[in-house]
Amino acid sequence: MHEPKPPQKITVLGAGAWGTAVAIALAARHDVLLWGRNPAQMAQAAGARENTHYLPGFRLPDGLNVTADFDAAVAHVVDMRVGDAAAQPGAEPLLIAACPVAGLRPLLQQLKGRAIPNIVWLCKGFEYETGLLPHQVVREVLGDAVPGAALSGPSFAQEVARGLPCALTVASTDKALRERVVALVHGGNIRVYSCDDMVGVEVGGAVKNILAIATGTADGLGLGLNARAALITRGLAEITRLGLALGGHAGTFMGLTGMGDLILTCTGDLSRNRRVGLALAQGKPLDTIVRELGHVAEGVPCAKAVRELAARLGVDMPITNAVAGVLFDGDSASDMVGRLLARDPRDELA
Repeated sequence: MHEPKPPQKITVLGAGAWGTAVAIALAARHDVLLWGRNPAQMAQAAGARENTHYLPGFRLPDGLNVTADFDAAVAHVVDMRVGDAAAQPGAEPLLIAACPVAGLRPLLQQLKGRAIPNIVWLCKGFEYETGLLPHQVVREVLGDAVPGAALSGPSFAQEVARGLPCALTVASTDKALRERVVALVHGGNIRVYSCDDMVGVEVGGAVKNILAIATGTADGLGLGLNARAALITRGLAEITRLGLALGGHAGTFMGLTGMGDLILTCTGDLSRNRRVGLALAQGKPLDTIVRELGHVAEGVPCAKAVRELAARLGVDMPITNAVAGVLFDGDSASDMVGRLLARDPRDELA
């Protein structure tokens, strides 16, 4: 009979829906501190024991502490690296960045120069101004001295907060950190797999959001399940082409962070990016859609960044280009469909 593992210290930086859901899930087994930048919202969450702004309807466990004090949030994990705790086997804590891609660099700048033990990020996308993937942003700001990992996969925040089963992948070139993430996150209703293909994992997590906008648009236009299946399948081909061009491994795109995340985001009614596509099909302007959504839909800025990146690399991404045309060039949803259907036939494996 195995003895239960002692709880470990984890800080989650970012109190949006996904960061809150991860904190709720991990607080059942660990000593978790959730940080958010808005003092009023964090005070409300602490008092009501619920993040009513980003994840309403889910009680924060009694053992989950929340704060708007950034120094205290970092100290929660940094202090474990000194004294007796540092000498305990497997005692190294975990620092999780749960911000959108646009907020990753500013968050890292706040962490720069601090003795953080590691950094694990949950964000999915490309940084628009630079076209960099999250791991490249981390390396640019923090250098190579801080071990880093991407934690990704098909996972809606509401279902994770409810305790429903899900499977994630941690990607890192640091084997020890991969093992540490698995040891802390894997358990209960969460399975965690690991790999060293950070590029493949991050490309899959980014581009699937664009394709969810495409499938949502097609569904909103009533184009049927055949069209949805075609978009998902050809979308996976686009993800794979871009990922291979950036150095990812082909097998990664058939896994949880490729095909798995793509299927979930394109078909699940909880998908924010899919809801953007449904609204585009109704003819709503983008600024109205984003305002009504109330949350970040990463596929919107990602579509612009990926269109530009693919053009520089010479990678053929017709669905991405069509989505970007609707979002930014004034094309209608019907224009997007017509453009895709009018393309010349091609070898399916090309």
